[in-house]
Parts: sequence; structure tokens; C-alpha cells
Amino acid sequence: MAFEPFFHFVKGLQSRLNNSGSSGTYYGQSQQQMAYLRSLEKDKKQREALYVPLNQLEAVVFDIETSGFFPEKGDEMLSLGAVKVCGGVIQKEQLFYSLVHYEKPLSPEIASLTNLSGSQLKDAPPLGEVLSKFLNFVQGSTLVAHHANHEKSFLQSASRRIFRAPFKHRIVDTSFLYRIAEPKLNMVRLDEFCEHHDIPIINRHHALGDAILTAKLWTIYIEMVQRLGCKTLHDVYERVARL
Repeated sequence: MAFEPFFHFVKGLQSRLNNSGSSGTYYGQSQQQMAYLRSLEKDKKQREALYVPLNQLEAVVFDIETSGFFPEKGDEMLSLGAVKVCGGVIQKEQLFYSLVHYEKPLSPEIASLTNLSGSQLKDAPPLGEVLSKFLNFVQGSTLVAHHANHEKSFLQSASRRIFRAPFKHRIVDTSFLYRIAEPKLNMVRLDEFCEHHDIPIINRHHALGDAILTAKLWTIYIEMVQRLGCKTLHDVYERVARL
């Protein structure tokens, strides 16, 4: 997003805020929108990340648990977990995890898979609050997820619904790396990749647990693609485009 359009958009939203009176609901929602829009100012840093050496790249590897697979059909986020990685080193003390408020009954399959309960989710913070805190945790880091289409679709849906804006952060799919490093692999599931690389599978189908497992895969593949000549994300994207 160019600076000038962004500036005018924020000015317009600020004007609506100032004229909104004392409506607590509108004010709270607009404050969340402003927090989200401020995060878009980091878009320049996102673009610059394409040329940062992979061994210095600051990434946030994340995962979400959801009530189903289709946000357009009403499925929602239940939890979000993330861990920071710098280059090939997992920052074990820099973690994010939150449940997300959810009122509907969980299907038996999802409850069994995630070990989440309806009572836990009813007491959890609302999605807007969770996403605002998550974006504050991310700052300008590059987002990473395993087979990221699932995460992208839910974040896009939530951003449009809550913040009235598209989700602008780049999300790098781990498949970009393993398609370069191990092009003959015929695997999809996180479990399979962990077993392939002798990574102990702990806290599977827990958002933070899966984020940590994905971070371990990310560090392995970062090293592998560097040995194959990919020094930056830009190199990775160019190589994938040629596959």
C-alpha cells in the first residue's frame, strides 16, 4: 500500500472516530481497526525482507486451530500459536498463544482432535483482541506456516470482518522450501515431515505445539535451501517459479 493512500485512509478513519460520539461498540471496533492499520505501515519492511539473508531473516512461525475448514461457511478460529525464529534459531522464549472466544458447540471430531472444550472457548478473549495482540507480537517479521492456505483464508476472512481491511502480511508456505530442497517428496501432513526429519511429535493439533513443530522444520529447510544457493526469500520465490 503506497504511503499517500494509506495516510489519507487513516485520516478519514480518524475523522470518523472523532465524530463517532460515545458509542462504545463503534469506538472499540474502530480502535481495533486503527491498531490493524498501523500494522500495515510495516509493509515496507515486509518488502525489504525479501532481500534479507535467510540466515538473518526474522520470522514468526504460526498455526491456528479452527472449528472447520471453510470460513466462508461460518467456520471460525479457535486458537492461535506462534514462535519467533531468527535465521535458523528458534527463539524459545518468544512465544504467543491464545484461545479465541467461540460460542457455538464444538463438533465431537474437533473437540477430540484439539482437546479444546466449549467452556474454555467461551471464556477466551474475542477474535479482534487476539489478532491485535498477535500483530503486535509479529511486528515486521515474515509470517511462516505449514501449507499456509488454511491460515491465509481464515486470517483474510477475520481481517475483512473485524478490521474492514485485507490481511497484508506476507505468509511464506513451508512447501516453498521443501519443493526446492526435496522435490521428490510426496508428503503433505506435518506429522509426515516431522517423522521424515526425526522430529519428536509433541502437542500435535495444539496451535502452539504445531507452530513449534513447523518452526523446527523451517530451520532445517532454511539450511538446506541455502546450501542449494538460495540466499534470500527472493531467491526462494524465483526458484519455486521455475519448478
